[in-house]
This record gives sequence, C-alpha cells and structure tokens, in this order.
Amino acid sequence: MAAVEIHGYAIVSDDDRIADAGGHMPAILRNDADWAYFQKELDGSAVTALGRLGHEANPNPKGRLRIVLSSSSTGLEQRPDGWWWNPKIVTWSDAIRAVLPDGGRVAVPGGRRVFDLFLDIGYDAFHLSRAEGTRIPGGVALFSRCDEGSNAEEVLSGGGLRAGTREVLDPTIPVSLTIWRR
Repeated sequence: MAAVEIHGYAIVSDDDRIADAGGHMPAILRNDADWAYFQKELDGSAVTALGRLGHEANPNPKGRLRIVLSSSSTGLEQRPDGWWWNPKIVTWSDAIRAVLPDGGRVAVPGGRRVFDLFLDIGYDAFHLSRAEGTRIPGGVALFSRCDEGSNAEEVLSGGGLRAGTREVLDPTIPVSLTIWRR
C-alpha cells in the first residue's frame, strides 16, 4: 500500500477544550491566523476525516474529499458528499486503501471521538494550536483522557509524539502552534 500520513488539527483553550458544552466552537477559539494555517494544511491534504456532526456543520465549498465517520454507515460507502465510514464495521487499513489507493495525507480535524480513534490508529503529526489565556468551563475536551486528568500534551506524548518548536501564529491573542511528530 502507498504511504499514508495522518495529521490531526485542533485549536484548544488552556483547559484543552475544543467546543463549548453544546458542542459548538466558541468565538474565543476562532482566529484568522490559525484558520489560514488550517486551510492551507487542508489544501495540501488528500482527504479530510471528520465526524458526521462536523461534516454537517461545516460546508465544503472547495469540494475537498472527505471521509465522514458515522455509525449510520453500513461500512464504507461512497456518497455524493464523500466516503462514509463506520469504523466498527470496516478497519482503517481497508477504508484508507479504498479511499486513497495512491496514498497521501489524511487531515483529521475532529471532533473528540474522531481524535480519540485516530490517537489509537496512530498520528504521524498533530498540529496543536492553543488560544492562550482562554478557558471553556464545561466544554468538550480535545481527547477523552483530558476529562480524566491528562492535558493534551501528555496525551500526545503518550501517543508516541514529540513536541516541535512552539510558534506564535497571532501575538494579539496570543495563539500558538506546536506540531507534535512521531
């Protein structure tokens, strides 16, 4: 099989939250510099893997190829809006072989269950942006383990990744980016 790289992408608050209690991304996590970086990364990816709710909430105006993770899928189905995949029925290796026979980068922008699944599959890199000085009490954690007392960095390290150099994307907030690599 051709080489496939899995890259996770998230912007989090200081308490490692990706969304508010209702599952929506709050304004304090929206940042133009981070969004521009993320869009550039998506443009360089062969496919984007995300949960059904994220797929439904985020239009796909550029028509990027998507893998939509959903328990309603009967396995792996090609639909007009992308490939629908149920990981409980079809393995990742079988799914990605069908979707990307020539290999390429898989961009994983979440949500939490998707981030958890790919942590088990194995990220090659995780692009962790942080809106510093922000908190989202009662919000949705980046990884389930963040609700169990671990911070995002500990989870990524435990997943076999090492932190690169912290870069400031936007000094006014500030929003920083650290790329974790296998």
